Amino acid sequence: MARETHLPVLFQLFRQYGYDGVSLSQIANKTELGKASLYHHFPGGKAEMVTAALAYRGLWVEENVFLPLRADRPALARFQQMCDRLSELYQSGQSPCLLAALTTGAKRDVFQAQVKEHLQRLTGAIAEVLLASGLDPQAARQRAEEAVVAIQGSLILARGLDDFTVFERAIASVPERLCAGLDSKP
Repeated sequence: MARETHLPVLFQLFRQYGYDGVSLSQIANKTELGKASLYHHFPGGKAEMVTAALAYRGLWVEENVFLPLRADRPALARFQQMCDRLSELYQSGQSPCLLAALTTGAKRDVFQAQVKEHLQRLTGAIAEVLLASGLDPQAARQRAEEAVVAIQGSLILARGLDDFTVFERAIASVPERLCAGLDSKP
């Protein structure tokens, strides 16, 4: 079996348990690979598996979030599609974020640059739409950061409270908040 067939499982394991919380035994069990086969596919061990899971997530986000944000449509429609896809990724708040899971634990620093890059890309993509809609660079950056805070923060709060409507309400409000006061430019 090709390495790529195991990426969805790795993605789910690391987003659920983080780097420190998942063992090689769990990974072997869930992927139905022996430990030797795991090392054959991922010679760098768990760290390489996380990097592969981040890349898997990155491809999904590129196709489902960044590509629609670059579409030739009104800003509100682009932001609504972004939020719909992110809600799908997080299963309406019921699934944790891989990036958040990797910001804690003993190996936090190992993945910090990759986590930072993913978050900067999302913030930057949102800000680009706002800039094209007439917002000045500082305001566009601030709104983009606030949107990411609303999404990520509501995800943590919803899971902590075991009330997923918190996430659903927050992510539903992001497009309108991003577009408040903008003219109808793309």
